[in-house]
Amino acid sequence: MNVLHINQSDISGGAAIAGYRLHQGLLAQKINSRLLVGKVKTSSDRVASVSDKYRFIEKQINRVTWRLGFNYINHINSFEITKHLFYQNANVLNFHNLHNGYFNYLAIPSLTENKPAIFTLHDMWSFTGHCSYSFDCDRWKTGCGKCPHPETYPHIPRDSTHLEWKLKKWVYSQANLTVVTPSNWLTEQVKQSMLNRFPIHHIPNGINTEVYQPVDSEKSRFLLGISNHKKVLMFAAEFLTTSRKGGDLLQAALRMLPESLKAETVLLTLGESGEAISETAGMTTINLGYVSSDRLKTIAYSAADLFVFPTRADNLPLVLQESMACGTPMVSFKIGGVPDLVRPNITGYLATPEDPNDLCNGIVQLLEDNSLRQDMAQNCRKIALKEYSLELQAKRYIELYQQALQK
Repeated sequence: MNVLHINQSDISGGAAIAGYRLHQGLLAQKINSRLLVGKVKTSSDRVASVSDKYRFIEKQINRVTWRLGFNYINHINSFEITKHLFYQNANVLNFHNLHNGYFNYLAIPSLTENKPAIFTLHDMWSFTGHCSYSFDCDRWKTGCGKCPHPETYPHIPRDSTHLEWKLKKWVYSQANLTVVTPSNWLTEQVKQSMLNRFPIHHIPNGINTEVYQPVDSEKSRFLLGISNHKKVLMFAAEFLTTSRKGGDLLQAALRMLPESLKAETVLLTLGESGEAISETAGMTTINLGYVSSDRLKTIAYSAADLFVFPTRADNLPLVLQESMACGTPMVSFKIGGVPDLVRPNITGYLATPEDPNDLCNGIVQLLEDNSLRQDMAQNCRKIALKEYSLELQAKRYIELYQQALQK
């Protein structure tokens, strides 16, 4: 079986990392897996970039399509993918994140005409008129238009969301797809969307539990220069100040912490713009910046007493999976796919969305209850091994690929 993944990048961004982990899991199961991506960061003969043969022409087209409110339909290179050796050798395709400035969704019918495709969703973009997360809007169920959030990613200068919604619906009417949703929340969204014409399978992202596992806390803290007498809160995201990731909500929650608790607590951050969080945290902070090393991330999770993730919208956050696999309890909001991972009184504390006071309550409760936190740490590791191993994910996908090939 030859599988070709089409994604925004090999390892840059959450969807890319999730796709690359699946790729590694398939290789471990002796499946011939390759990646064709927008941005290549690794060095491998199994990874190639999408052609940029028509880059100049695409830029000229984009001057018009962008002003009209359409994202990505300028990428005529997507129709050249059928000429790529990776595509020609593939039995089955696996689409991932198609909305990062490298792919034209209008090419999906031609790409799936002779090859079945799995479409792994990493957010809501595939069935909305432009956005990757709709927040409080449900107009995507009926056709979009009159968009209340044109500024959300990916931004549009003009509201053509009803037309983009209709274009996507037409594309899917011509395509051969099977949809995969990593979270229970996204599964329910897809069932109410234009994608409900296709088979829908819930398969959570997998994580390498041999790489992400608990390591000695004292040694981890020593390596990071953190005293063993301190409590450690951790927050991680690619960009810590992005509104969707809720850095402002975390800052508000930290300001509410008792001064005595602040004095004995260190905030450890991973991601860009950590300095902005530090300035208002009101406590000692350590900013590691953007970290790509799995080993360093594992050390950070193992050094932390508690992982705090104040997200406003998410599918199945990789950082929560990583924290869980390292045995670190979590505090987050009851939003999107977060409850799949943060389970009250089992793996962490679920706060009311947009409520920094409740987020603060969760932090205080878990930091002050060592026994509860230890029980949660054990539960985190057990659940990661049982439900989110990379091997389990790969085997589920292999079964799905085989089903698609038999149609």
